[in-house]
Amino acid sequence: MVNFWCERAWLPDGLAERVLVRVEAGVIKSVSTVDTIPLGVRRLHGVVVPGFANAHSHAFHRALRGRTHDGGGTFWTWREGMYALASKLTPQSYYRLARAVYGEMALAGVSAVGEFHYVHDRSNEFGYALREAASDAGVRLTLLDTCYLAGGIDQPVNEVQQRFSDGSAEAWADRVRELKSDDVMRVGAAIHSVRAVPRAELSVVAQAFPDAPLHVHLSEQPAENEACLAAYGLTPTGLLNEAGALSPRTTAVHATHLTPEDIALLGESGTGACFCPTTEADLADGIGPARELADAGSPLSLGSDQHAVIDPLLETRALEHNERLRTGRRGRFSPAELLEAATRHDALGWNGGRIEPGAPCDLVAISCSTPRTAGSLPEQVFLSATASDVDTVVVGGRVVVSGGVHETLGDVGRLLTDAIEELWA
Repeated sequence: MVNFWCERAWLPDGLAERVLVRVEAGVIKSVSTVDTIPLGVRRLHGVVVPGFANAHSHAFHRALRGRTHDGGGTFWTWREGMYALASKLTPQSYYRLARAVYGEMALAGVSAVGEFHYVHDRSNEFGYALREAASDAGVRLTLLDTCYLAGGIDQPVNEVQQRFSDGSAEAWADRVRELKSDDVMRVGAAIHSVRAVPRAELSVVAQAFPDAPLHVHLSEQPAENEACLAAYGLTPTGLLNEAGALSPRTTAVHATHLTPEDIALLGESGTGACFCPTTEADLADGIGPARELADAGSPLSLGSDQHAVIDPLLETRALEHNERLRTGRRGRFSPAELLEAATRHDALGWNGGRIEPGAPCDLVAISCSTPRTAGSLPEQVFLSATASDVDTVVVGGRVVVSGGVHETLGDVGRLLTDAIEELWA
């Protein structure tokens, strides 16, 4: 382990200059400002921020990037291509793909990822393959093992969806209990959606792991709301509330098409909201009420979902830009609020997202002298930088990316090419 000197670092109180971060066993021991640079420290130039948290990932979707944009269509037609890809996965091919995908995330500054995992074939072999992939890539993983029991409200699973289903919520919970958390992987839970988990089973999933993160796709499409209202007389948010699934450990993913009552329920319960702006744009989902949710009491986080883009800085900027498009007003979120959304490790059950004593030493150095960032105020670099401007990434005190190159995986582009071509061969 080495200590780090940061030209500028974003601390809990804001941006500071000439910051020395001392590390012990991968954890920050002290943070101080210094006039001279001690010998033997690693210098990090530009603006140093905490490691980003990608709160919503479907790793295998990365193999769809650049392959779904002809012929138009909707979210529902895109889903057919996703099912075709899911049918090809084996634990071995998924490991190779996920290793490369998590490597791409590391290059972008992600130090923790929440994998919304539903391709499990009634076993934990796929889950442990994802754990090994994250370990190789040098990032932490929260395996959000997903309960998926129906093909839609009052519909059985189809042939491909059978790979996603354990048959019942009880069988799902029994399998998930066999998974073990460690220093690389936390085990969490997920309700795929109110479409995929019947009303009677929702409370079983919600109560199965009361100390673990619980995530759920929520109101991504108007059709989901319409079907839920027709079947139950409740919105998806209302149905989850009835099942006891809303709480501070819960994160609602997308939360796009909400009523004022939905927003109030989410805020009053402390349920988080994870926005995935590049995916929500790519799939024509819509723009959710991010500012209203934050004001109501819902902590915001960010994810890359289907990985049309893996770039936390672009997701952060898109959160603000979507608000501008939706309301006609600028500055809906401050830079500090945007950074907080991008570093919500607690949404994944990890104690991270801060440069302060006791937190894991996860650091991301963003260059301020590239063609994109030159001239930007350091405190506003999130509104000009992209993943290409990430120079150094530290996870748990270990340098994972240096000079924009992954220290152990090497050529991540080659790994992605090989893994994706294998799946589509």
